[in-house]
Amino acid sequence: MPEQQPEQTPLDRLTARLPPPAAAVDAQGDWAAAERALGLRLPDDYRRLVETYGRGTFWDVLSLRTPFGGAGPLRLAADLAADFGPLREMSPEDYPYPLFPEPGGLFSWALTDSGGHVCWLTEGEPDAWPVVVWSRDDEYERFACGAAAFLDEWTAGRLPGELLRPEPGLAPYFDAAIAQDHVYVRLADGDLPYDERLGILRDALGPTADRGSFEHDGARQDHFLVTRTGWHLTYETAYGHTLRVAFPPADSEAARRAVLDAVRRTGCAVLSCDTIHGTSSWRAA
Repeated sequence: MPEQQPEQTPLDRLTARLPPPAAAVDAQGDWAAAERALGLRLPDDYRRLVETYGRGTFWDVLSLRTPFGGAGPLRLAADLAADFGPLREMSPEDYPYPLFPEPGGLFSWALTDSGGHVCWLTEGEPDAWPVVVWSRDDEYERFACGAAAFLDEWTAGRLPGELLRPEPGLAPYFDAAIAQDHVYVRLADGDLPYDERLGILRDALGPTADRGSFEHDGARQDHFLVTRTGWHLTYETAYGHTLRVAFPPADSEAARRAVLDAVRRTGCAVLSCDTIHGTSSWRAA
């Protein structure tokens, strides 16, 4: 009789769908000390989620908060009552749930790209806390599952609800919150049409993965990822003819050579390479 395989957990299914980073950011630390500082016990599935993925963003929509690492919005904190208490006094109808540390209050474990929160409703035992999505417009959706199951259902496209909407057609992904330099490569117009230039760039740098696009009044913006390196690129005419590149600082010279070679193949001259964030200094040739 064949040996029965153990049932997959939501985190098992999530990691099969979205491979975790090789080195998770702000994923390890003193959990007991963190819980004492927060004033509550954290759910077991959340602890495993943090240890697996660390600080970062799912699908460019939901950013996971962790109790470790430096201060900032992605540091897990009991901050909702302090941040929203005064507003609730003025408009109590917009706040149907209590806010932690009030009994059964909302506690934010993730932030959304539109300024909302993904929370636990801290009623009962931590491993049974439901998830509440709280939008910036004070709309709420409640789900009877924990953090890992919520992410599993959401990235599988099975989660009912309208408040978390990734761009249609994009496969789910996770980006670790690593420091990156950002360089804008400003280009002269070439003879080839936009779609051909984009195809040449992606072929030269490939393999790549689509990260969404935008078009308005004839202006284009296409985002893609170089999958073997994790470099993020945006090719656009929406704000001038530009190729924006984001990469770990240690990859600066390799990224410069690869990107400028790819641009050369499009027939477009490089006008300038401007460092917008970071320490990298690229030469145009």
